[in-house]
Amino acid sequence: MDVEWSGNWVAERLGVELTGDGEIRELLGLALRRNPKRAHLLVSNVLGKHVPQRPSVVHAAGRELGERVRHLLGEADAARAVVLGYAETATGLGHAVADGLGVAPYLHSTRRPVEGVAQAGGFEESHSHATSHLLLPEDPDLLRTTEEGGPLVLVDDEFSTGNTVLNTVRALHARYPRDRYVIVALVDMRSADDRRRLAAFAEEIGARVDLVARARGAVLLPDGVLEKGRSLVAAHEAAATETEPPAPRCAPARVALDWPAGVPDGGRHGFTPVHRAALEAALPGMAARVADALGDARRVLVLGFEELMYAPLRLGTALEDATTAEVRYSTTTRSPVLAVDDPGYAIRSRLVFPAHDDPADGPGDRYAYNVAGGGFDAVVAVVDSAADTPALHAPDGLLARLAGHTDRVLLAVVPSYVPSAAVGTARTPSPGAATRTAPSPATRTAPSPTSDRQEAAMLPEPLRGPAFSSYAADDVGWLLQDLSDTPLEAPTEEREEAIQSGGAHYAESLPVEYQPTPQYQELFRAALETSAARIARAVGTVTETIIAERGPRPVLVSLARAGTPVGVLMRRWAQHRNGLDLPHYAVSIVRGRGIDANALRWLAAHHDPADVVFVDGWTGKGAITRELAAALEEFEGFSPEIAVLADPGGCVRTYGTREDFLIPSACLNSTVSGLISRTVLRSDLVGPQDFHGAKFYRELAGSDVSGLFIDSVAAHFDEVADAVDAEAKELLAADRAPTWEGWAAVERISEEYGIHDVNLVKPGVGETTRVLLRRVPWKILAKRGAGADLDHVRLLAEQRGVPVEEVEELPYTCVGLIHPKYTRGATGADGTAVTAK
Repeated sequence: MDVEWSGNWVAERLGVELTGDGEIRELLGLALRRNPKRAHLLVSNVLGKHVPQRPSVVHAAGRELGERVRHLLGEADAARAVVLGYAETATGLGHAVADGLGVAPYLHSTRRPVEGVAQAGGFEESHSHATSHLLLPEDPDLLRTTEEGGPLVLVDDEFSTGNTVLNTVRALHARYPRDRYVIVALVDMRSADDRRRLAAFAEEIGARVDLVARARGAVLLPDGVLEKGRSLVAAHEAAATETEPPAPRCAPARVALDWPAGVPDGGRHGFTPVHRAALEAALPGMAARVADALGDARRVLVLGFEELMYAPLRLGTALEDATTAEVRYSTTTRSPVLAVDDPGYAIRSRLVFPAHDDPADGPGDRYAYNVAGGGFDAVVAVVDSAADTPALHAPDGLLARLAGHTDRVLLAVVPSYVPSAAVGTARTPSPGAATRTAPSPATRTAPSPTSDRQEAAMLPEPLRGPAFSSYAADDVGWLLQDLSDTPLEAPTEEREEAIQSGGAHYAESLPVEYQPTPQYQELFRAALETSAARIARAVGTVTETIIAERGPRPVLVSLARAGTPVGVLMRRWAQHRNGLDLPHYAVSIVRGRGIDANALRWLAAHHDPADVVFVDGWTGKGAITRELAAALEEFEGFSPEIAVLADPGGCVRTYGTREDFLIPSACLNSTVSGLISRTVLRSDLVGPQDFHGAKFYRELAGSDVSGLFIDSVAAHFDEVADAVDAEAKELLAADRAPTWEGWAAVERISEEYGIHDVNLVKPGVGETTRVLLRRVPWKILAKRGAGADLDHVRLLAEQRGVPVEEVEELPYTCVGLIHPKYTRGATGADGTAVTAK
């Protein structure tokens, strides 16, 4: 079926001609606007501004351009790029381009000043009805370059003359010079003269300027087109009869999104890959809440708000997955365009309403195009909290205008992100607004209970499987943020040198995940078969001790990630043997940095801190035990005690056993821990309102034995029940005070072997295994006569060329020694160079 081109009406009346690539007419229609500088408007069919379009189509258009930019730059330069989008029309497109690059931070210009946020630049848009663009990044160094500075990627919906790009590059190059720019647009409509002008400018500033566009074309304008266009608009508006807007057919209702805390509403102040990961994780839940509120609606419009384009766009893409309804997406705009109800014209209808966000340039009309008459039986209006004002809800406001054309209007409010620099200076939000602010770490004092509750309310809900981890959703809730899309791995030798030189903390990067050989995998399975009953007994003993002393319904909080398989097993025991459904969460604790304070605030807001029991796999020398005790001094109500399966170091009073035996979960990394990495704490990734981070290694699903480990141990619960009852009764009556025997042994070994740093001495089977998997080992000390518990240690040591030295009178089965004063030129105990394996 032939469909009339939505530019025919303008082309016939003004003599305007659109030429170009084969799909140019599919991408663009034409309309007339009230603008003294340009009569015609190119109306995109894939931008999601004036023409409602499927959200997935709009997002894909930007992502595909971003992927082309990534291919053009190469992975190395793409990882160093910054993407800048133009307000208001291209804020969502630019954000989608950044998604296509994958690892690039994103910033868009804005016409909304934010009190307290320093301006990092600005530029003019020559043909627009509103010209001034402000750049307000929260990070003042976002656009700043060094000798290693990466490319700047500028994104607009169209290039008409290239003047806006020239103005931008000229303004930014004067402050942040760099040697490469990439210009991105859906369509490139520049003339040959315009192209030559940009090439000459690039040569003038000594920078490479590349251009990426989906299609190229030209608009051929006859003489006198501006005057003719003005006359046509005036005549059409004069002929239009004023009619009262239709009465509302429904009362607008709010839908709570539960927007993830700490995630900006868009790119006005910058949007990082970490923010992207957090938003991706939260989108399905938000879409499900909207879908529930929509009921049986079959044709739905998600309507964004001026510069707020990306948040509603992604809500729309998630809604497409969450419902069988037909979903479309567009946004409101400041741009005044003539509406003509003709199939050959791009703007068929127009809703007019007052501005409702207290704009800096004063009050004025705003518009929503192609909504009336669009056949939508529901509209989801998405605004930020700064725009959730009485004007929005007024009888002539946007919601009332929408309600005149649909049977259901939902209002979804995204919290307006206020950078930490603006806290205390930002204007007071309107009643009902949900603005969230991030306190400055430099000025923050000890939190009051009230502020803790307020901040905890802003924090996101725990991550759960299968979206995050291979554990079942009710096995554990991860109080972490998902950094799965962030490159964090570094070779073991590089990490070791950086850690020991003081150039980096171990929690700032991740080791490359160890991929076990078939021989090692078989050893793991054999060890699991041998020790499963022994582990089940320890699980039962420690769980029964906790229930007796901390019951009736303790909250298990495992220290991610080694403690998490143990927490899952303890929860399973309590359910199987006692009929208790215990809550279980996983939190991050980092040696030298403490426990995740935001995770504690979340726990205190949702549970009685007195019920919280911290869980770990085993103790070594007790460093984490001491770290936890110190960290909890600032938080009332939490007990600093840790419950572990094995306590060979005598560091805790709640344990399943004090024997140092092989717990097979120590043999592997993520593949026995729900496919979750160790936790990450780095200032550029974890902000003051963020949980610590971790990665979900979905790609390792084929090697995952997390479920096998849990099920193999749980299969022995019934057979060890009698032994557990006896041991728990005995322990409850015994003196279980910590002896710290292990710490004394570690200090002695550190001095005896000339290491002089207890952090490089890792006692116990579990810690020794970690040394061999993650660090640069120097040698292994094994208790003389140790048997099968050390088979995997001996195999790993052989694979890495590390000597195993048998010693007497060791309180542990083994001890791993990290190479002291390591550099990549260091030698091992045998005098040979340490090399990457």
